[in-house]
Amino acid sequence: MPSATLPAELHQIARDAARTARRPSPPRTATILGLGHYLPSEVVPNGVIAEHLEGVDDEWIVKRTGIRARRRVAPNERTSDLAVFAARRAMQDAGVEPLDLDYVIVATMSPDEITPNCAPLVAHALGAERAAAYDVGAACTGFLAGLAQASALVEVGRAERVLLIGAESLTRLTDFGDKKTGMLFGDGAGAAIIGPSQGGTGVGPIDLSADGGLADTIVATWDDGKIRMDGISTFKIAVKRLSESTVYAVAAAGLELEDVDLFVYHQANARIIKAVGERLDLEPAKVADYISQLGNTSAASIPLTLSLAREDGRLRPGHRVLIAAIGAGFTWGAGIMEWTAS
Repeated sequence: MPSATLPAELHQIARDAARTARRPSPPRTATILGLGHYLPSEVVPNGVIAEHLEGVDDEWIVKRTGIRARRRVAPNERTSDLAVFAARRAMQDAGVEPLDLDYVIVATMSPDEITPNCAPLVAHALGAERAAAYDVGAACTGFLAGLAQASALVEVGRAERVLLIGAESLTRLTDFGDKKTGMLFGDGAGAAIIGPSQGGTGVGPIDLSADGGLADTIVATWDDGKIRMDGISTFKIAVKRLSESTVYAVAAAGLELEDVDLFVYHQANARIIKAVGERLDLEPAKVADYISQLGNTSAASIPLTLSLAREDGRLRPGHRVLIAAIGAGFTWGAGIMEWTAS
């Protein structure tokens, strides 16, 4: 049953999701076998950003976003380079060789070129000659959407090893003179190896949704080439949809919110993460918050956070983890997994 502390409008969502928990299980369970991440070496503190914005200082940025610094790609670094660095670390972590990979999937909204996709470039750089390769374009929800695809491929036996990467060079799409967005975005990459679980636990239900009627809220046009955002609307939509999707995914897994050990939300804005936690009455210690030194890294955000949480000892085998994201489109979703990697 839904927790009594949930807002009334979320109770029906939890009850509807319970039907998903009764669906037949797939032939086998997918799980994350290894993780890796990469961050560019240049750290850009708020003071550098504030110089371009009238009436803005470090504390103004921290108060509104929770961000104190972000990473920025070097002039000679490409998004595919970040992806390759993170991928190699994930492959080493999982004990996987390039020729073991059946698919290479890259989630990004900042590819090197309009075409080709990043994924074929990454697969080639890695020597993954047997792998199919393609990009996922779901903005900040990209890694979660890619995880749903990768897990499904493994579950039905169409793949044994899938490399899933979230990689972004968003500072190249940032107008540092825009008071709404100039301080938000950072660069980086996170990667995961998806394969069959040996113990029958791993990636559970993933809830994905979209509403193209809200497309004008966050947009980057061909002519402008910079990310523009209605911040107030984005905040309200993000809190509503992340809360709903969290409740749905947890109930679909047959769990209660109290059963989840770690909540990993897309690191878009600390105020959004805090507001969702308060609305769902989550224990603050269970909600990952790494945005302070990273900024919003879009599709790279979730794998980066998972990798950092594991390094910090906050993510351990047996933990139940909720991952959730919302991004331009609008696209959003949430999923539950039991962590099996060491």
